[in-house]
Amino acid sequence: MMQQEANGVKWMYGQVAVAAADDTDSDGAALDMQDYDGAFFVVPIEDSVATGVATLTAKQCDTSGGIYAALSGAVATATSATNDDLNTKLLIVDVYRPQERYLKANVKSVTANIAFGTLYQFAYKGRKSPVAQIAAEVAQLTCVASPAEA
Repeated sequence: MMQQEANGVKWMYGQVAVAAADDTDSDGAALDMQDYDGAFFVVPIEDSVATGVATLTAKQCDTSGGIYAALSGAVATATSATNDDLNTKLLIVDVYRPQERYLKANVKSVTANIAFGTLYQFAYKGRKSPVAQIAAEVAQLTCVASPAEA
C-alpha cells in the first residue's frame, strides 16, 4: 500500500498567472472530483498595491461546462495595507466533499492592483491509489520513503 500523500493526489495546473489589475475576475480550469473526497486551490499573490483586495473563491457545478456557483464559506481574502505587503503570500481554499462533481477556482481583485501567480489545484483522497497523473500536467512525480542520504 502506498503511504505517501502524493500518491493519492491528482495534481493539476489551474490557470496562468494574472497580470496586475484592480478588476480581475478570472475562472480556472474545471477539476473533476469523481473518485476524490476533496480539493484545494492555491494561488500566490505576486504584487499588491495598498487597499487592493485579493480573493480566491471555490465554485461547483454538476457539469464541467455549466454555470458554476460559489460555495458558501469557500473564500480566501486578503487586503493590502501597504504596497507590496502581500507579495509572495498564498491564498488557499480547501473544499471537502463537494456536493457536485466539478469544481473550479476564481481569482478576483478589486479597489487597487493585485497580480496573481499561477493557480494550482489538487484533488485529494483518491479512492484508487496510486493516482494516474495527467501527463500534460505532471512531468514527473517522485515519492521516497525513509531515504538514505545520497
